[in-house]
Amino acid sequence: MSTHTEGHEGHGHVHDDPSNADCADFLERIVRLIDNELEAGDCAVVRAHIDSCSPCLERYDLQRTVKAVVARSCGETAPEELRAKVRIQIQQIQVQISEG
Repeated sequence: MSTHTEGHEGHGHVHDDPSNADCADFLERIVRLIDNELEAGDCAVVRAHIDSCSPCLERYDLQRTVKAVVARSCGETAPEELRAKVRIQIQQIQVQISEG
């Protein structure tokens, strides 16, 4: 058995555990993928992870839905300064999740 499955008996692969550090790292990248802010190579990596990880696929679908609802509700684009602050908060939460 590879180290990818250690500690996750009965799950099949490590990605079934949404608290996994890999998944925490992908949360921000999923948002950036949806916002078209990733390079092509990174897009492929994130899409491959989403394809193999049910919890991250669910988060991807949720983020897309939230973004669509917000887009329908708001006619204005958030200023770049606000977007940067939100990204920083997301990163801080991801650190807390991965350390927690």
